[in-house]
Amino acid sequence: MEPFDFIEIKVPAKSDYIGVIRLSTSGIANRMGFSIEEIEDLKVAISEAVTNATTHAYERQEEGEVTVGFGLYHDRLEVMVADHGGSFDLSKVKAVIGPYESTEPIENLREGGFGLFLIEALMDKVEINNDYGVIVLMTKYLHENEVGLDDNQISTTQ
Repeated sequence: MEPFDFIEIKVPAKSDYIGVIRLSTSGIANRMGFSIEEIEDLKVAISEAVTNATTHAYERQEEGEVTVGFGLYHDRLEVMVADHGGSFDLSKVKAVIGPYESTEPIENLREGGFGLFLIEALMDKVEINNDYGVIVLMTKYLHENEVGLDDNQISTTQ
């Protein structure tokens, strides 16, 4: 299923622009109906992925870009963070990306370290492809339909 909206932002691979991505994330997630806590989780996870891309993707003298893509669905937000610029072809990304296995040696994933565990803890699903650069696909589900799932839910079926 295709997203109902797709937003793509490219920023220079410099830490100065992480605030721009955080503000964009906050605006998009708020518009979709995520709670304040979920928005904070999204901002931290996405900032971590962008920080990893800006820190590890390029040599010091190299000028690079980080691309952040937001796929807005009715039930979730999918966020892709890729170093080495380029535009996202959503179907191609999804065809080659796979789940992050916590058994993989962290050194194999260039962004490595604590950041990946943090992202995994804050998001519902994390997938990675590192064939050319690194693409991190993070999914956060909207849980608005879970309100009242205890004994007072209204349902037509018993």
